[in-house]
Amino acid sequence: MTTDTATEGTVQHLPQTVEPRNPGMALDMDWVMRARANRSAIERRAATLPGRRSVKKAHQAAWLARAISCIDLTTLAGDDTAGRVARLCAKARQPVRADLLEALGLDGLSVGAVCVYHDMIGPAVAALNGSGIPVAAVSTGFPAGLSPFHLRVAEIEESVKAGAAEIDIVISRRLVLTGDWQALYDEMRAFRAACGEAHVKAILATGELGTLQNVARASLVCMMAGADFIKTSTGKESVNATLPVSLVMLRAIRDYHERTGFRVGYKPAGGISRAKDSLVYLALMKEELGDRWLRPDLFRFGASSLLGDIERQLEHHVTGAYSASWRHAMG
Repeated sequence: MTTDTATEGTVQHLPQTVEPRNPGMALDMDWVMRARANRSAIERRAATLPGRRSVKKAHQAAWLARAISCIDLTTLAGDDTAGRVARLCAKARQPVRADLLEALGLDGLSVGAVCVYHDMIGPAVAALNGSGIPVAAVSTGFPAGLSPFHLRVAEIEESVKAGAAEIDIVISRRLVLTGDWQALYDEMRAFRAACGEAHVKAILATGELGTLQNVARASLVCMMAGADFIKTSTGKESVNATLPVSLVMLRAIRDYHERTGFRVGYKPAGGISRAKDSLVYLALMKEELGDRWLRPDLFRFGASSLLGDIERQLEHHVTGAYSASWRHAMG
């Protein structure tokens, strides 16, 4: 199946809070336990995606520009410095060279957010001042989530005080693996409360949850507890974002929206580094959830190297030639 239409709407940076926040609901154990996942059917559906959607030329450029607007540009390294973060934020402000933007007729394009550790929130907030780009901070003992509970809650509160507008929390995987859904719900509710006005992305670490059924149930519980986004991975697991896992999570989001009327966002993270992969994920979002989820307030890529490859593809669209990857550094 092919499509010749780009995603509708502007590719400029969009407001982050155009939807009513998901307030959560009481834990519905009947709904959680009814959640199932047919692995063979899910994998067959996922396997068809790369070949079913094809966008070319100007339409592809428009889709890639939309992908850029949905990137959480990320640096989560032990040797991060204020200077590195400032350079990354400069790239977030202008993710594509000015001459390419002019040739493409784009104006005001920026990424969805910049994602950093707590200690780098201050430099990121300063570097992004006036841009409208939010700072996201990983929290709650990222990536393992095994620090004492009161410290995980305090970490959220400190990051919000420091200026983070979004908090990426990690759930306790053992609660999923042991089926302690009430405890997972209570944990997520506490994290949501600690975030206050900051939006919370619940990282499920799907590569460590054992089964797709666990992914479906954990997705529902986190949304019931008030998650604004559900996210696949920390990027530190051996298996991160995959299409089968994404399909399960998107259908949980769809079910939750149909039941409650609230839209919850989705963030695949880890291993998405090629422009063509971003097109597959955008097509999946469009087919499963519709055009409304193709905007940065409801969809993000957790990525560090994806932007460079997208910029290379946009340069090829404009000039007809591919440039070396080193010419598209993140900072």
